[in-house]
Amino acid sequence: MIVLMAKKQPFTLVYAEEIKRHLRPINAKYHSLISDEIKDQLTFEPDVETRNRKPLQRPVAFGAEWELRLGPDNSFRAFYQVDLESHIVRIVAIGVKERNRLWIGGEEVEG
Repeated sequence: MIVLMAKKQPFTLVYAEEIKRHLRPINAKYHSLISDEIKDQLTFEPDVETRNRKPLQRPVAFGAEWELRLGPDNSFRAFYQVDLESHIVRIVAIGVKERNRLWIGGEEVEG
């Protein structure tokens, strides 16, 4: 008996225009790490909860539904939306978490 496994369709990652501004205050040495981690974590099954990927309990200002924790000590956050029908992940914000404070684009936001 031969069983064929259907290959999972990857999600397309779409970055909001503001992401460039969000990355400016973050040391450039982390930019490729952030990009690579987002690609690794969100290309397949971005809507599956993991230790570092969680649905948000309440909506955030940018309309994000999910949060990805990444980087050294999980100090970075990527906020995103998942469109299951069109297989698109929209990254709407990237920030830095310092203790209980969240900074996006150099400005503190409620997080």
